[in-house]
Amino acid sequence: MPTTVNAFGAHEAGRPLAPVTIERRDVGPHDVKIDILFCGICHSDMNFVDGSFGPLPVSPLVPGHEIVGRITETGSDVTRHQVGDLVGIGCMVNSCRTCDNCRAGQEQYCLDGHTLVFGSPDPAEPGAHTQGGYSEAIVAPEDFVVRVPETLDPAAAAPLLCAGITVYAPLKRFGAGPGKRVAVVGLGGLGHLGVKMAKAMGADVTVLSQTERKRDAAMALGADHYAVTGDGSAFTEPANTFDIILNTVSAPIKPADYLGMLRLHGTMISVGVTTQPMPLDVFPLLQNGRSYAGSLFGGIAETQEMLDFAAEHKVTADIELIGAEDINTAYERINASDVRYRFVIDGSTFTELTA
Repeated sequence: MPTTVNAFGAHEAGRPLAPVTIERRDVGPHDVKIDILFCGICHSDMNFVDGSFGPLPVSPLVPGHEIVGRITETGSDVTRHQVGDLVGIGCMVNSCRTCDNCRAGQEQYCLDGHTLVFGSPDPAEPGAHTQGGYSEAIVAPEDFVVRVPETLDPAAAAPLLCAGITVYAPLKRFGAGPGKRVAVVGLGGLGHLGVKMAKAMGADVTVLSQTERKRDAAMALGADHYAVTGDGSAFTEPANTFDIILNTVSAPIKPADYLGMLRLHGTMISVGVTTQPMPLDVFPLLQNGRSYAGSLFGGIAETQEMLDFAAEHKVTADIELIGAEDINTAYERINASDVRYRFVIDGSTFTELTA
């Protein structure tokens, strides 16, 4: 029989979230059931809830895609995990598995469209939509569940399931490492992990921020350099300097300003999500043979690789732990840039909710 669980969700776009109850499906042969210990809050959650991505796909909609928990039940044919394992779920819980991209281990780019952990039609339950991690428990296919190393703080590891893999994947793809100069634009939830991951890979790291306000914080995270972009000087002084510029901000910027900072064959990568257009001038790309790229989190095998890398190099997010009743306040504080650097919800507090 399906299980009813407490959760926190949105009934209408643009309105505060509220306690709800949702049903989790029976555990199928290839599924695992997970008691959720922690779930991070990502800016993309807020984009769904505030209507930036359009009307809610289902009501109520339970967000949350940075999930860490322990397996409490496994299906009869499960081989990858067992009861008691500490595991994680990120942005997706299924894909077609047969297209070229899926077979290449890049399920996030599934040509038939991956299944988001919340808000997507659920292939396991025709007519239903997936619901996310702001809840007590979740059921998901074993192939889209990753192992979380026990040496990691599980609360601080939760944001790695989205923010961590979102910065790790392009840094790895474009060769961040010893002898490479990496600039990270922005020092929020994504940016602070971009600094940590790039440093762990051995790169020389510069933080690019609009004001002096975050200089001390950037250096404390391990950045080698800090440059202020608000007065424009950063766009000329380090011209032709960086191999990689990782843009993590979720607001429009002027790419041409940053492209001039790339050295020969350097690449600027956007990972922050903005719903507003960013016009791109082609001419700065032609100079120095520069490239402009985008990247969308990572595949399942790559996410596991990232978690193992994080455990080896002791990389986790800097977090503020909150209860479920504080989610709406956390949204307000994120919009006010009042968090260092990621809110994480204590999963045990969902049991106290009354819908």
